[in-house]
Amino acid sequence: MTPAPKVASSLIVCSLEPWGSVRRRIRILVDELVDMDPDLHVLYVAPAIDIPFELRKGRLSDLRLPRHEQVHPRVHVLRPRKWLPRSIGPFADHALSRQVSRAAHDLGLIDPLVWINDASYAEYALSTGWPTVYDVTDDWLLAQNTPRQLARLRADEALLLARSGAVVVCSPALARTRGESRAVELIPNGVDVDLFRTPQPRPTDLPASPVAVYVGTLHEDRTDVPLILDLAEARPDLQIALVGPDHLARSDSERLAAVATIHLLGPQPYDQVPGFMQHADIVVIPHLVNPFTESLDPIKAYECLAAGRPTVTTPVAGFRDLGPPIDVCDRDGFVAAVAALVDSPACADDRDTPPAPREVATWRQRAQAMNQVMQRVRAASVAP
Repeated sequence: MTPAPKVASSLIVCSLEPWGSVRRRIRILVDELVDMDPDLHVLYVAPAIDIPFELRKGRLSDLRLPRHEQVHPRVHVLRPRKWLPRSIGPFADHALSRQVSRAAHDLGLIDPLVWINDASYAEYALSTGWPTVYDVTDDWLLAQNTPRQLARLRADEALLLARSGAVVVCSPALARTRGESRAVELIPNGVDVDLFRTPQPRPTDLPASPVAVYVGTLHEDRTDVPLILDLAEARPDLQIALVGPDHLARSDSERLAAVATIHLLGPQPYDQVPGFMQHADIVVIPHLVNPFTESLDPIKAYECLAAGRPTVTTPVAGFRDLGPPIDVCDRDGFVAAVAALVDSPACADDRDTPPAPREVATWRQRAQAMNQVMQRVRAASVAP
């Protein structure tokens, strides 16, 4: 094989987010950084494919995904294969690290900066001697973990907090907890304002009005499944569209799917998400309020402001102080607040009215802030 040309301006991103049509924080920031710097080359390390697990579940489609794929002239995606569980020792981590090192070598990356979002790559990143930025987007220490998983995550994060060139967090709550032992950089989320404000046609799979729309990942640690069921029971005339990946327990997914007016629409391409929000009679955020959700800076909060549709949310972090069109109410008043807005004549009348301009941070602004942090870490790594 002919060696790849050497690439001086390079970035390795070890992400908890897969690379796909559902664009989240890390993917969006990578896109922005590549657009900003015509010399930047990126190796994006997606979550590893757990081979034994996929075989046990009979899910062969993930196994057919390419291990290494060029998705842009300057962006390559690596989907490492995980053959062994971490519980048996360091072998699994070493195997994953070797796959990353091999890909970086094959692509000719020279002294890249390593952007760690997946803390399981802590030892690998710091062992290379390459400048490292640790980006904390969720407080997984507060999520549902086994004791073994929690102990491993604590150890990995302690290493990254102690030795990374910089630590970036996306929410004030994370800034408080991760900033107890060192300085951190607060870079919240953002939104593509033009995308969410440009009118789109009504999605063909969006149920007929009146329809309440939730856009986001369905997750045990953040989604209030009983509250969604309460809303469906109280308002059988209201269609409820849940747009996004479903990571709920199977029993909860089945409970939702069993209700005729609840529609699990699954993940949608990022550029089509605004259409679901723009054509909603009401946007709903039925989130749990717990220590985990307190650590978040929900991307959907920025998207709700940009889309401008009436929104009812439980009092979770990121939404509480936004003001119109966001209506924040306690869980006990959630169903009544949704019903009142749906029954309001103004709810239907204002769908064709452009949202009032709001000052909303853009992803380009967030990428510029991240780039400043990365350049500072690079400079410090070569300083005498």
